[in-house]
Amino acid sequence: MVEGEFLFTEGDFRKIAAMVHGDAGIALHETKATLVYSRLAKRLRALGLASFEAYCALVAGADGVDERQRMLAALTTNVTRFFREPHHFDHLRDKVLPPLLAAAKAGGKVRLWSAACSSGQEPYSAAMTILSLMPDAANLDIKILATDIDPNMVADARTGIYAESLLTGIPGEYLRRFTSPAAGRSGSVQIAAEARALITFNELNLIGDWPMKGKFDAIFCRNVAIYFDDDTQARLWSRFAPLLPVGGRLYIGHSERVAGPAASAFEPDGITTYRLTREMGR
Repeated sequence: MVEGEFLFTEGDFRKIAAMVHGDAGIALHETKATLVYSRLAKRLRALGLASFEAYCALVAGADGVDERQRMLAALTTNVTRFFREPHHFDHLRDKVLPPLLAAAKAGGKVRLWSAACSSGQEPYSAAMTILSLMPDAANLDIKILATDIDPNMVADARTGIYAESLLTGIPGEYLRRFTSPAAGRSGSVQIAAEARALITFNELNLIGDWPMKGKFDAIFCRNVAIYFDDDTQARLWSRFAPLLPVGGRLYIGHSERVAGPAASAFEPDGITTYRLTREMGR
């Protein structure tokens, strides 16, 4: 199927695609064969395997659980940056947060969910946005849940440490207020403790079980659904809706649209931003 160092047949591709779809809901089309080969060839070399047939046998077996996770991580695109799609954070700052933070001051709670947080830039951007409006937010009942399928990304995000080259997009005022040189890490910075205190990082598969019971005032799930087939996308939107109160916001990627049964419960509220207009049962 792809010529190279290792034999990679259509059968190998179909087996890998089926596992990735079953594990993470990601639809791999045959046009992605070269990408799959290039990313997984590195794993074959590291494991000393001679063929993709052997690799498929490994990840399909009981002894290949850890490698199957590594395979998924290798095939998952973790492209993110601070304040990516800045209109979402402007919307959050100007329309969503003011009434929520006023309610928090009066004893209420605020809950946000970054549902595919990758290495953490998205939830830290939300935390900085909150702190720009309410510097003492960490002392109130304000929390951000940040989840990702890749445990390595979650572990990296939890540290709040980033290379200086990754800070592009953070407004200058926020850079001064919310970052400082990382101890013992030349060329790196750490996100301020008050921003880190707002966020809880956990591993979560969006097509698996969700342990959350309460509602979120806003959910960010951006540039993830584009990797799912239409049915999986529709199920995802239908699962988000019951976790939002009426008036809650859903932020999605620039190439995504809410479709399926949940579409009738949302109305557009800005660029790739949706507002829940009616309750949906779980």
